[in-house]
Amino acid sequence: MHILLATDAQWVLDEVVAALGSPETSFTVCSNGRDVTAAVTARTPDLAVLDSQIGSMGGFAVTMDLRLDETGGRLPHIPVLMLLDRDADAQLAKRSGADKWLVKPLNALTLRRTAHSLVAGEPEKCHIAIGVT
Repeated sequence: MHILLATDAQWVLDEVVAALGSPETSFTVCSNGRDVTAAVTARTPDLAVLDSQIGSMGGFAVTMDLRLDETGGRLPHIPVLMLLDRDADAQLAKRSGADKWLVKPLNALTLRRTAHSLVAGEPEKCHIAIGVT
């Protein structure tokens, strides 16, 4: 599995790699949201994990950009798992086109299950966020 991770926070990078890393998993890391489209063009990931706050172009804008390129036929569908700072951002994640989202702080088991369900294409039962089902 190849994962694109977009974050500028070292602790998020460390937690995602610890939770999802394995000998069969590779990562492309973008510390600037503006670099995501080029990274996806260079190597299409099985999953994009996007932090909601990434420098000058956060996860919401990156997700909308990916979805616009998808509908325009320039990119394939890439499952997006967004990492939110607060429950109130869930509506923004949904409207931007994220497939699922989690609210930080991250739980490694929940992150792993959610990522694997997205890659496997399992039907969505609910978005996972503290206090939201």
